[in-house]
Amino acid sequence: MENRFVTWLEIDLSAIEDNVRRLCALTGTPLMAVVKANGYGHGASQVARAAASGGAAWLGVARLAEALELRAAGLRLPILILGVVSVAEVEAAVAAEVALTVPSVELARAYGQRATALGMQARIHLKVDSGMGRLGVLPNEALAVVHEVQRNTALRLEGLFTHLARADEHDPAPTRAQLTAFQSVVDGLSEEGRPLPILHAANSVAALNFPESRMGLVRVGIAMYGLHPSAEAPLPEGFRPALTWKAQLASCKELPKGHGVSYGHEYVTRGREIIGAIPLGYADGFRRARPNTVLIKGARVPVVGRVCMDQCMVRLPAPLPLGTEVVLIGRQGSQVISAEEVAVRWDTNNYEVVTGLSARVPRLYTGER
Repeated sequence: MENRFVTWLEIDLSAIEDNVRRLCALTGTPLMAVVKANGYGHGASQVARAAASGGAAWLGVARLAEALELRAAGLRLPILILGVVSVAEVEAAVAAEVALTVPSVELARAYGQRATALGMQARIHLKVDSGMGRLGVLPNEALAVVHEVQRNTALRLEGLFTHLARADEHDPAPTRAQLTAFQSVVDGLSEEGRPLPILHAANSVAALNFPESRMGLVRVGIAMYGLHPSAEAPLPEGFRPALTWKAQLASCKELPKGHGVSYGHEYVTRGREIIGAIPLGYADGFRRARPNTVLIKGARVPVVGRVCMDQCMVRLPAPLPLGTEVVLIGRQGSQVISAEEVAVRWDTNNYEVVTGLSARVPRLYTGER
């Protein structure tokens, strides 16, 4: 790929398509591709199209603007907003044929009143808090909310769902307890003879490891991108990460012994050293953590001195030409720096690493089929 930029992301859409196809085969369940946060930093509309080609039946986002972006890009799959929207946004959501999450009876009433005033019907998915402690009605309140929703002709109960808090841990007990709590609501609806909406509970790791969580739909995010849900719940063999982060060497010079490097001179050369500059920094999502490492000429080299907003420096074993390729996440030769490795260095998780990559870093797409 031609180096048109000083730093860029390469997104292999064939990896996303293949990962989704593999997930569909492993779960045997309709799949919602979660493409919130700009497709976990990979590019929402591009990822959504690749996921659709791989067999995704739904798209999941967090906010209305994300849903409208997908519609503007021509995506016609059903979309669910997994977060909340303001009452003022109901009209735009309904007009775009986007389903809304309802996490409380108060919001159900507010959405219903707004839809009634507009002469519209809003498709909603009621969220049950089975143990996450975040959004959702408690299981012992859920049936009453369902009753209220179904009495309002301006609301159509399309789905009922929950979110699992600890499915990526070794101990399965908390996840099974959440599934039991959610199932109690489903059983209550069945006993009343009410038609069951679309049921969904599984995130990436639950879809793979808890078959009982699959129900009518699985919501897959991190696994679709070829990233491990956690150290305790790695992906099976066969998944491929889609994202590589690259840059070009912008400067290379020899500094004398005792020369400070970057702000505060936290690093001072111990002898004559070759110091290179890479044109990216924390404004691009490369954090001021220590130690940082990158790949150059198939070898690991250390980042030295403080990472700046737009630049960082590396200690090189020998002079290199300007424009030499640098890899921050991905493979170069036999060496690999994974998003998971970066997350350990930055004391976070791989989700935060990739979603934190700045919009100013160009995304270049390969593998379109």
